[in-house]
Amino acid sequence: MDLDLAQTFITIVSAGSFARAAERLHVTQAAVSARIVALESELGRRLFVRNKSGAHMTAAGHEFHPYATQLVQVWERARRQIELRPGRDAVLSLGSEFSLWSALLLSWVITLRKDRPTVALRTDVDTPDRLLDRVQSGSLDIAILYTPRKRPGIEISLVIEEDLIAVTSSSETQDLSTEDYVFVDWGPDFSAQHDAAFPALRDASLCVGLGPLALRYILSAGGTGYFRTRAVQRYLDSGQLHRVPATPTFSYSAYAACSTQADTVLIQWARDALVKAAGALQDPWI
Repeated sequence: MDLDLAQTFITIVSAGSFARAAERLHVTQAAVSARIVALESELGRRLFVRNKSGAHMTAAGHEFHPYATQLVQVWERARRQIELRPGRDAVLSLGSEFSLWSALLLSWVITLRKDRPTVALRTDVDTPDRLLDRVQSGSLDIAILYTPRKRPGIEISLVIEEDLIAVTSSSETQDLSTEDYVFVDWGPDFSAQHDAAFPALRDASLCVGLGPLALRYILSAGGTGYFRTRAVQRYLDSGQLHRVPATPTFSYSAYAACSTQADTVLIQWARDALVKAAGALQDPWI
């Protein structure tokens, strides 16, 4: 069986629809549909029921899912083991969200290389959903993310705790106002908590999907918004920014999502190194 068919099947299950799976796989929806038709033809069973709410596995789909996952994982482990070159005793694949690579991923890679240079490292930066897809399929051993969703075949552990706090460029600001508020999209969990606490701010005139851009905007043009404590601490200390009084904090910690099919000794070593690297960070990340 073509492994692309199994990978497409797994991606549809995690994405919840053929359209979202096509986006993650960087192919057309027609290509995804064709792959599933081919897979269903090989198996002789229908795997999905499609409706307006998305794609849902049939009983046969539920039966096939663990086998599809194992097929992809075994292939990935075999491919990586065969490509080992002399002087290397293992391969470890790492991934992170975009906002974590410049500090945490970099520090982690340096720590791993110093501790065990005979381990070959493969690193990548991607969106949370695609990272989890790859951990689940076995093409990534560990990914570091904010608020990862639980999935079969993935073990999640806390790396470092972080809070989002409300800060402002004006020392006279006493509450959050729609006039100068910048909504920073920290993901669905934050949005739900934020909307419950501040329903009037749902229609902020400026919404930014990238923390560094939003912070630089407020430092340059003024305004108010939620940012990670580590990212804004130096600006609070210098008086460039100020805490907005009587506003709630929101948790936004970093986690390691590890494949349960990977080498447990290698994973534990890498996870310990990640915690060590996070604790040793001197510069904040955004």
